[in-house]
Amino acid sequence: MKYTKTVLDNGLRIITVPMKDNPAITVLVLVEAGSKYETKQNNGISHCLEHMCFKGTIKRPKALDIAREFDQLGALNNAFTSHEHTGYYAKAGYRQLDKVVDLLSDIYLHSTFGAAELAREKGVIIEEINMYEDSPQDLVWNLLYETLYGDQPAGWDVIGTKELITGFQSADLVNYHQKHYVASATTVVVAGEFDEAKVLALVKEKFAAVSTAEAPTKRAIIENQTEPVVAVKSKITDQAHLVLAVRTFDRYQSEKNYQLAILASLLGGGMSSRLFQKIREELGAAYYVFATPSAYTDHGFLALAAGADKSRVKEIVTVMINECHRLKDELVSETELQQVKGGIIGRLDLRLETSQAVANFYGGQEVHREKIENIDEQIKQLSKVTANEIQKLAQEIFHNDRLNLVVVGNGYEAAKLKPLLDLS
Repeated sequence: MKYTKTVLDNGLRIITVPMKDNPAITVLVLVEAGSKYETKQNNGISHCLEHMCFKGTIKRPKALDIAREFDQLGALNNAFTSHEHTGYYAKAGYRQLDKVVDLLSDIYLHSTFGAAELAREKGVIIEEINMYEDSPQDLVWNLLYETLYGDQPAGWDVIGTKELITGFQSADLVNYHQKHYVASATTVVVAGEFDEAKVLALVKEKFAAVSTAEAPTKRAIIENQTEPVVAVKSKITDQAHLVLAVRTFDRYQSEKNYQLAILASLLGGGMSSRLFQKIREELGAAYYVFATPSAYTDHGFLALAAGADKSRVKEIVTVMINECHRLKDELVSETELQQVKGGIIGRLDLRLETSQAVANFYGGQEVHREKIENIDEQIKQLSKVTANEIQKLAQEIFHNDRLNLVVVGNGYEAAKLKPLLDLS
């Protein structure tokens, strides 16, 4: 699948991905603004602003005006905020491209952040916080980031705190928007069936008002771990949720990230993976168990996660540690390696079924200023990974000064779990 990247004179980037005979188009607007661009005093403002961009613009003064137009188009629209970027998207029939671009550019550039709407939306965001607090499966990941990165932006919750959300004023959102929503930090992705020349002219017209101010930078992450760390959050639950994680590397170390994707899949990438077979199928100790790598612009980690029988946490952690040792000590067989590669490659193809998935695939690489690699290029890189490289990577990352365990549940003590953490 081919794409074209165009950079306008003002620095705004446009990625166009034509999909012939596709009845749906997706327009995705991404900005380099997320919780890692915040301060301790305004943590959560990126997410709050994302909510407020649907609450009224100069042209469409009410939230209902925006909602009605999207509904009239039959569009699926939403937004999201992460640590390093925020995204706004709409998916609709290809005939609606002009209107979709007009709507998204309007909410991106011309939202008014009215005081009355903000007062109401604070209640919605606080209920969102309450929802996550009631979900131990979400809490365990918040605890992981806090444990890994502490009191710095990567360790803060993307959604912020109730106290900070309550204190935000319209002027705070206006100032943050003016500072961060600038041309050089913005990527517009269009995927589906369209006339490329028309799309470029349309985006250039509708985003003409975007600020050309210099894009802010974010604070560099500091990592100084020296020994295994255990963190426990006490919460009455019917199931324990745990994540064992090791620090890895940022998203720009391409070769290592392909190796890490295979290593993670070997451990917990599917129902035939080592951890799934051992923990769920053989021991019957957990309902879900998986492994996933996460890579950001200046840090990363590999996480092994499980939702477990409360009485078997130590047993599960021991299995995870043993499997990490096994990857350090033994070469993966060629049969298992090829099976895992086949699964990853097959899932890559499935990822690009829809225009929305395609927009996310290309936009996600561009917003972080990576070299964009299409599926064929990624398959080529994955296919090159050897068993020796997997073992070498395991020997590099599975060390005590990278190792962390977080648990959400009741009745656990960090001091009693820490002796289990030994990758020496």
